[in-house]
Amino acid sequence: METNKMIMVLTELVPCMLMVLMEVSTIGLTILASTILSKGLSPFVFVVYTNALSSIFLLPFNSFIIRRNKRDDLITQFLLLGFVGVTMAQNLAYVGLSYSSPIVACGMGNIIPSISFILAAICRRTEVDLRSSSTRTKLMGTLISIIGAVSLVLYRGPVIKDSSTHLRLAPRLFVFLATKEHWVVGCVLFACASLAFSIWNIIQVGTIEKCPEVMTVASSYTLFGTVQSTLVAIIVENDPLAWRLQFDMGLLVIVLTAIFGSLIRTHVHMWCIRRKGQFYVTMFKPLGVPIASTFGCIFFAETFHYGSMMSAAVTGIGYYTMMWGQMREDESRRGKVDLLEEKAPLLQEEDQV
Repeated sequence: METNKMIMVLTELVPCMLMVLMEVSTIGLTILASTILSKGLSPFVFVVYTNALSSIFLLPFNSFIIRRNKRDDLITQFLLLGFVGVTMAQNLAYVGLSYSSPIVACGMGNIIPSISFILAAICRRTEVDLRSSSTRTKLMGTLISIIGAVSLVLYRGPVIKDSSTHLRLAPRLFVFLATKEHWVVGCVLFACASLAFSIWNIIQVGTIEKCPEVMTVASSYTLFGTVQSTLVAIIVENDPLAWRLQFDMGLLVIVLTAIFGSLIRTHVHMWCIRRKGQFYVTMFKPLGVPIASTFGCIFFAETFHYGSMMSAAVTGIGYYTMMWGQMREDESRRGKVDLLEEKAPLLQEEDQV
């Protein structure tokens, strides 16, 4: 009996611990990326190297089990996924990070569901029925997310701890706020990256319907995105020295980001989705805000602002409100399907009579 209870506890605890660890690792890598970008590494070069290494790691998973009559169509999909999800979204995000801070990455990342909802409504891919409580909930979540994002851009508030009263005992090893700070520009770039990620999510859904091998899709679009990002970086970075790497923190962060993004996080997310459902992974996304806020308050108090933390928290509330509305909508759909399945045998019996 105790063994069964222990197994049940572990079944609930292990996925939760893994997802928390994924969010902590994501914030940690974002802080490391902010540090090396502030030290001079080009964000465009960083995107190329991380995705090139990811392509190598993902190559064994690319089975290319694709029917010939769908090959051309899928290659087009992979090219589009690589362009939107890697070339556009990642370059915008890392350039935005070089101008702002990880808390902006968390806050703007939380508005992706709201942007997806707006895009789906514009494209008439979802029904906007104001009489439906789920639709009203999603609209409320969208409004909250937008308010949080706008306040993140316009209001930063005072720092957690004044640098004049803070005794620095050692040189700062890591950077939270970009040294070449352009806050508004960074926030706008992150918002554009969130828009690109929203479009990428829509395209990805259609692609996986045609090619269910998730790792094959990831490997293919990463490879195409690497090629496209290389072309962009060659155009933007005219200095050949910008491509030179040394055995320092920059190389370490590139390797860690590639391994984590291509292998670890993908497999953990897939494992958790199989065991806990599709909404389980998404519910941990706003956890990045308190994690980043904790890091900011403890280790970067002289460059971390109250307003940024509160605005990012508002976007997190909007995110959860959106997810609540989406779950209610899915439950309503399942209820209608179950009701139709229950009525079908009765209708068959009536026809026989």
